[in-house]
Amino acid sequence: MTYCIAASINEGLILVSDSRTNAGIDNVSTHGKMHAFNSHADRKIVMLCAGNLATTQAVLEQMHRDKIKNAKININTVECLSEAADYLGHISVEKQKQHLSTQGQSAFNPSATFILAGQIGDEPHGAYMVYAEGNSITTSANTPFLQIGESKYGKPILDRFIKPDTPIDEAARCCLVSMDSTIRSNASVGAPVEMLVYRKDSFDFNEYYCFDDGDDYMLQLRRNWETKLREAIAALPSLNKGTIKTMRVEL
Repeated sequence: MTYCIAASINEGLILVSDSRTNAGIDNVSTHGKMHAFNSHADRKIVMLCAGNLATTQAVLEQMHRDKIKNAKININTVECLSEAADYLGHISVEKQKQHLSTQGQSAFNPSATFILAGQIGDEPHGAYMVYAEGNSITTSANTPFLQIGESKYGKPILDRFIKPDTPIDEAARCCLVSMDSTIRSNASVGAPVEMLVYRKDSFDFNEYYCFDDGDDYMLQLRRNWETKLREAIAALPSLNKGTIKTMRVEL
């Protein structure tokens, strides 16, 4: 399992991903889920992936091969992010079809989901989630973030704090807390944690971070978040004893 976040706000993009691919009793393995493409100067594109590792690697390899061979449609020829998302979805579906035979592998699932984010030319920056079926959705003013993988543990904080006008540095910290909350609650998600902050119209990926397990900053972030949560709970209004009701007893 994995967990990836893409927040698309007014000031730019925040992309965060974990690196755990397996968390068995005696076997924990890692593999990066964030992939930046070496593209033309007028575009910056990053892919986050979740699901079957063989499928995601095959998709990534095909996209690199198309770029190198200058295929008619590749990451350098698409004119907008939505076209790039369609291109990614088409490749993903084709790679999954190659492994859909059920003979002797009833539990095998080749599906994968992706987030494609970045900026192309004069188009606004943005992010698209590409489903296993090949179709995609993008962010909106009401939902300025996307998640793939183990999303439920980290979603509440994103729902409360990520808005289009959230300052980008604050949104980055919020996404890291979302990731840390997921790591705390689910052993299948784990460090290293990668984060890329892309400021709109900059066309560079200079703000890249990689936090290993036990990283000083992540430990400080975790401690501060837990302390403030405890203080907030303690400051909540006390229950009003005057509203106590008589409980109905069924048995």
